[in-house]
Amino acid sequence: QVQLVESGGGLVQAGGSLRLSCAASRSIFSIADMGWYRQAPGKQREMVAAMSTSGSTDYRDSVKGRFTISRDNAKSTVYLQMNSLKPEDTAVYYCNLKRTAWPKYDFWGQGTQVTVSS
Repeated sequence: QVQLVESGGGLVQAGGSLRLSCAASRSIFSIADMGWYRQAPGKQREMVAAMSTSGSTDYRDSVKGRFTISRDNAKSTVYLQMNSLKPEDTAVYYCNLKRTAWPKYDFWGQGTQVTVSS
């Protein structure tokens, strides 16, 4: 079992910045892909940003140029730097650790609320 603990959410005005962190409880962090997802009320959970073990990244179009995902394998932590925040970024943000090769893993954090006021 892997525990993912997110932090860094909060209330910010439009145009502001937040940095989310997600710390994993086990050393498998370095062999897993990491991702940030979000879910707004009444909407499906969507991928925001992802980073593979090799460092390649993927972002949803609406956050490109504003959000940056990074990871520190020594600290088993993944970050999401969010700049130029917009009210439509308001959601609960979840951290995901996934490994599709054996041994397979798929774990989620508890979520952290991000609210952007206009």
